[in-house]
Amino acid sequence: MAAGCEQVDRSRHSMDKSITLPPDEIFRNLENAKRFAIDIGGSLTKLAYYSTVQHKVAKVRSFDHTAKETEGDPLYEISMQEEVSARLHFIKFENAYIETCLDFIKDHLVNTDTKVIKATGGGAHKFKDLIEKKLKLRVDKEDEMTCLIKGCNFVLRNITHEAFVYAKHADSEFRFQNTHPDIFPYLLINIGSGVSIFKVESEDTFERVGGSSIGGGTFWGLGALLTKTKRFDELLQLASKGQHTNVDMLVKDIYGGSYGSLGLTGDLIASSFGKSATPDKEFSKEDMAKSLLHMISNDIGQLACLYARLHNLTRVYFGGFFIRGHPVTMHTITYSINFFTKGAVQALFLRHEGYLGTIGAFLKGAEEDNPNQYSWGENYAGSSGLMSTSPDLNPMQRARSGTFDMLEMDRLERQLVNLPLLQDPSSYIPDTVDLSEDALAREYWLYCFEEALDGVVKRAVASQPDLPEAIERAEKFRHKYQHKLQTLRHQPFAYGSLTVRSLLDTREHCLNEFNFPDPYSKIKQGENDMALKYFQKAVKSLEELSWEQRQFALVRGLLAGNVFDWGAKAVSDVLESDPEFGFEHAKLQLEERPWLVDAYDQWLERLKGPPHKCALFFVDNSGIDIILGVFPFVRELLCRGTEVVLASNSSPALNDVTNSELQILTERIAAMDSVIQSAVKEDRLTLVQSGSSSPCLDLSRLDKVLAGVVRERHTDLVIIEGMGRAIHTNYYAMLSCESLKMAVIKNSWLADRLGGKLFSVVFKYEVPPGHKTTTLDHVPVTPS
Repeated sequence: MAAGCEQVDRSRHSMDKSITLPPDEIFRNLENAKRFAIDIGGSLTKLAYYSTVQHKVAKVRSFDHTAKETEGDPLYEISMQEEVSARLHFIKFENAYIETCLDFIKDHLVNTDTKVIKATGGGAHKFKDLIEKKLKLRVDKEDEMTCLIKGCNFVLRNITHEAFVYAKHADSEFRFQNTHPDIFPYLLINIGSGVSIFKVESEDTFERVGGSSIGGGTFWGLGALLTKTKRFDELLQLASKGQHTNVDMLVKDIYGGSYGSLGLTGDLIASSFGKSATPDKEFSKEDMAKSLLHMISNDIGQLACLYARLHNLTRVYFGGFFIRGHPVTMHTITYSINFFTKGAVQALFLRHEGYLGTIGAFLKGAEEDNPNQYSWGENYAGSSGLMSTSPDLNPMQRARSGTFDMLEMDRLERQLVNLPLLQDPSSYIPDTVDLSEDALAREYWLYCFEEALDGVVKRAVASQPDLPEAIERAEKFRHKYQHKLQTLRHQPFAYGSLTVRSLLDTREHCLNEFNFPDPYSKIKQGENDMALKYFQKAVKSLEELSWEQRQFALVRGLLAGNVFDWGAKAVSDVLESDPEFGFEHAKLQLEERPWLVDAYDQWLERLKGPPHKCALFFVDNSGIDIILGVFPFVRELLCRGTEVVLASNSSPALNDVTNSELQILTERIAAMDSVIQSAVKEDRLTLVQSGSSSPCLDLSRLDKVLAGVVRERHTDLVIIEGMGRAIHTNYYAMLSCESLKMAVIKNSWLADRLGGKLFSVVFKYEVPPGHKTTTLDHVPVTPS
């Protein structure tokens, strides 16, 4: 941020000079804020509020085609409309700034009907009068532990990659856990001044099963006595530089080596501070702080293991101010848990553990519009992300994170659930490659997204030709997304596992923030209009083929259609420079068989057997892809007697077809094709929203309505199309029914990595083990 901006903000809002962000970037959308909650600890304040956000959405509406059409009439009209959605804001800041922050909130609150602020934490009583005076709201105190558990349940259910294992010496410090379909039961170890241990069995059922008086307060208190250091973070900094073996007595100090018969290695601590009884020897502050941290962390770790075994629990989460994302603390607890359980229990930490109390307090005050009734998603554009825990990495950013930290969550229109056909939802991982752990892939994809930024900005401006300020908004988008990419280069774990999907989703979130809801709307409209003109001709040419020739032509057509992807630079460059590039040209680009991944023969053999009952088809792009690729393929399935459910994006992403666009396209195709028309009338062809607004696909977060349709129709075939949905995500997804994963690789680097070349084909037909079909036994093919 420019120094000049900082000066203006300081003079206008009396903000301290160390606050490096403009207040309106921190307390966003305050003018529409409704409910508030606050959690005040010993050193940090966490504030939560609910707001309504007004933003633009691109709507499509079919024209009336009963009147005679003139040449060049578009298929549908696109309009930009204002829509209101709900957002949750969470801000964390140091208590030193509480008065100036409350002043800023008071000055920017407009017409709020909120009369009460929910409060929790030890400092809530201390600052009660100040809050009531500044905000003119009554402070309503909530039980700290109830809030903590409510908040924990909420983040585990709604935030992807919330929980992580800390691995100090691994390539990536963090190993994130996927959202588990059933989060209960679990053990929560809250380490504040003391330690409280909770067994959580359901949303409202939990009990404190144990605890200890030896916790964070002990570390701070004894540490202050030993080192004369009064600040908690300074004490941790000392510990990170210390060598505990100078103070602790090890097994080898007593026995000269390991104690083999008891399975004790020589470097294990036999006695914390055991060497400090040595007369006339001085010990450094760093060594004593390190020894103290080990002593308390090991004690807590052993306690956690005993309670986990006692209650037969394997999921153990750690939270509380003692953790605070510090590497030494997380490492010692992890080491202790691994040692005492021999790896049977993992120590799990939380990306947003500092917000649990305030989230819980907020939920307690939101009964009339209970956030637990909805699904929520982290808004990457408005969230700070997890900072590096390494004390030496990016110290400037670590210092800033101590000043302010933000989390934003958007309410999703639909409730999201698992696809019922996942073989094992608890082990499902959507993403094929974790860029946090693959440095080469990470650098390549970050470079790719940076290179594509000019094109995205240009496309965003072109999508709103009648709005002169679009250029300024597009530049703001560029700046924000560029900053996110720089952050992710230094901190790839900021929002969980870094993947191609998360890079795409972050870009979509940033575009939406600056009111570019559908930059490809005009392109999609033009391509849909053009492709429809060729639909009947394409169907006619297919019907002239023999059955076996037709099956191959249908697959080849679907693959050729998938070439038309504006998200792939190799393709967008061609489409920009050669508007005449069409369906037949795309077919010529495809590699000849055998394909890179080629299970076509097994698929053809399966087609000679009985028809599938119902096929769920996750579609990809607008235009040629959906109209000339997908619909002929779907038509053939319908003719075989298979019902078809077409699942498309709920909201725009790149040039992917959305559900509202697909409704119009299906209506037009039905008007010119009797097979599609009768299938729609007889409810054998159904269109359903996927619940996604991403070019990729997370099968653990799908529209609840779609999951219901899948069950009702007894779906026995899943088809996933496109590079984003079938290669970047779901390549290794295991389903309980037959599946087809099809894509053309439109990125030469990725093709090379998979052992192919540009426009290589992936055609993966999989049958789950033990699944009975009338076909030959099939062994799934995977890239070398």
